[in-house]
Amino acid sequence: MKPWTVLHSQYVSENLPYHRTRRDRVRLPNGTEFDYEVQEYPDWVNAVVLTAEYDIVLVFQYRHGIGDFSLEIPGGMAEPGEESVLGIIREVAEETGYRSPELPIFLGQFHPNPATSNNWVRSYLFLDAILSEGQHLDATEEIEIRLLPLKSYDELIHRGEAPQMFSAFAYHLARQYLARQKD
Repeated sequence: MKPWTVLHSQYVSENLPYHRTRRDRVRLPNGTEFDYEVQEYPDWVNAVVLTAEYDIVLVFQYRHGIGDFSLEIPGGMAEPGEESVLGIIREVAEETGYRSPELPIFLGQFHPNPATSNNWVRSYLFLDAILSEGQHLDATEEIEIRLLPLKSYDELIHRGEAPQMFSAFAYHLARQYLARQKD
């Protein structure tokens, strides 16, 4: 197998800092040529944030892409040049006001959709988080904080009431991490 050859690239739309769309003219190893669009996003970070009582800190907000509200773990974009661990500490504090006395635990990194986008999502776990300040939201954010027992979030995911994929996946990674720590 061989990678595709990019013959020409141009940006066809930009919504910076959130994303831009690049149209590539590509040639496949078999000689077929066609146009292919790639969504260029900054890297994303998210975190399962747990209190000492094992309550999970969730954010409830409107998501215009689905035209509805979504219950998720906190997260967002890493700033240009910002290490992902510092980005998630910042994002969690801004969105929720929670901080942890320890550095977040790295759970893993994944391409959200390698067929059409070029970024990573990096997931973390915060333990013993405490509410230390108020929210510091961007002008485009309106976020309600919800605390639930950790097990309750599992039930919401399985009932389809918390269907945000990155949140569900990070949650399962966190549960695996916590189970390994008990062994």
